[in-house]
Amino acid sequence: MGKNIVIIGGGIVGLCSAYYLEKEGHQVTVFDKSDISNGASFVNAGILTPSHIIPLASPGMIAKGIKWMFHASSPFYIKPRFDLDFLRWAWYFHRSSTKENVEKAIPAIKEVNLLSRDLFEDVKASGDLGDFQLERKGLLMLYKTDAAGEEEMEVAQKAKQLELEVQLLDKQQLDTIEPNVEIAAKGAIHYQCDGHATPTEFMPKMVKYLTQNGVSIKTNEEVLDINVSSQKINEIVTSKGAYKADEVVLAAGSWSGLLSKKLNIKLPIQAGKGYAINVQRPTGVSIPAILLEAKVAVTPMQGFTRFAGTMEFSGINTIIQKERVETIAKAAKSFYPDIEVNFEEKENAQTGMRPVSPDGLPYIGRCSTIDNLTFATGHAMMGWSLGPATGKLVSEVIDGKKTSMDITPFAPGRTF
Repeated sequence: MGKNIVIIGGGIVGLCSAYYLEKEGHQVTVFDKSDISNGASFVNAGILTPSHIIPLASPGMIAKGIKWMFHASSPFYIKPRFDLDFLRWAWYFHRSSTKENVEKAIPAIKEVNLLSRDLFEDVKASGDLGDFQLERKGLLMLYKTDAAGEEEMEVAQKAKQLELEVQLLDKQQLDTIEPNVEIAAKGAIHYQCDGHATPTEFMPKMVKYLTQNGVSIKTNEEVLDINVSSQKINEIVTSKGAYKADEVVLAAGSWSGLLSKKLNIKLPIQAGKGYAINVQRPTGVSIPAILLEAKVAVTPMQGFTRFAGTMEFSGINTIIQKERVETIAKAAKSFYPDIEVNFEEKENAQTGMRPVSPDGLPYIGRCSTIDNLTFATGHAMMGWSLGPATGKLVSEVIDGKKTSMDITPFAPGRTF
C-alpha cells in the first residue's frame, strides 16, 4: 500500500523525487513557496555533467576565494559578513578542501552523474513528458591561455582514467566542430560524455505530468513549521494549513538549512548565487562550453543561447549585481567576438541560488534522528544534472530497496 509523502521543495530535485515516488504507487504532495517558475532549477546552465568530477571544495579554492573576496565581479565571490552559520560552513569547506577528500569524492560524483544522465534519457524515452530537448553533444572546455589549458588537462587525464570520453582539440579541430561561430580560444578539451537540456522546457512539462498523474503540487505555500514527536514528523504547518505525512522529503534547496533548524538539525548549507543571460537570437553556438578563464557556461537551448556563471556567497537573496552580469556579457564577447550581449538582454538577467554543502557533495539519505525524514539537497552546481538520480535514490530509500548506487558518501549526518 502506498504512503502519504510530503516533499518540501518544487525544484528539479523535489519534482524528480515526486516522479519516481508516484511511479511506486505513493500519494505525493509537493510544497513550494514560489509558483515554480523561477529559481536555480530554471536559471541553471542545463548541462548534464559526468565530466565535473572535481567537487567545489578542492585545494586552492580558499586562496582563490580570499583573493576574489573584494572583487564583486569575480567568478567566485564571498561577501564578507559575520554570520555564525556561514563561518561554520566556511571552516568545514576549508577542512574539506584537501587532495584526499577530492580523490575520495571523485568516484561517487562520476557514478551519480552517469546514473542521472541515463535516467534523463529514460524519462525522454518513456514519453511521459512528451518531447523535450535532450542532446549528447558533450561539453567544450575553452581556454585562451596555456595555464588554463594545462590545469584542465589534469582533470581530463583523471576523466580518461575513469573511462569517460574525452578528446583534446586544437584550434583547427575546434573550428571544424563549431563552424558557425567564431571562437577566440587556443583550443578546447571536449568532454563527449556530457549532455544538455533546456530547464525552462523540462520543468513545466514535469509539473504538468505530475499533476495529471495524481501528484498534488501546492505552489505559493510556504512551510512554516515541522512538528515532531517520538522521533517522527507528525505534522507539516504551512502558510495555508496543516498536513499529516507518513514520510517527508526535504528538497528545499538553499532553504534546507533554515528548515532543518526547526528540527534541531544542523545541516551545513549555504546559498551560492548564480546568474544567467538569455540571448534569444541565432548565435551559431551548437555545443555547450565552459569559458575556463571566466568560469562562464554557454548552452544552446531551445530557442535561445544561455550564458551563465558565478558562485556568489552573499546569503539568501535575489539581488542582481549588475557588475556580475556585465562580467558574464564581457566573457561572452571575449570568447565569441561576434556575439554582443545587448542592453535589454543584460537587463533581463536572472538569478538563482544553488544549495552548497561544505564538501561539494549532496545530502541524499535518511535522517539519523528522525525516522520518517529523507534529505535531498546540497547539490551545489550539479543540481540540474543530478535531479533524476536524486529522485530515483530517494524513492529507493523510502521504499527500503537496494539503492542504484552506494549513497554513503552523501550521508546527511557526515562530519566535516
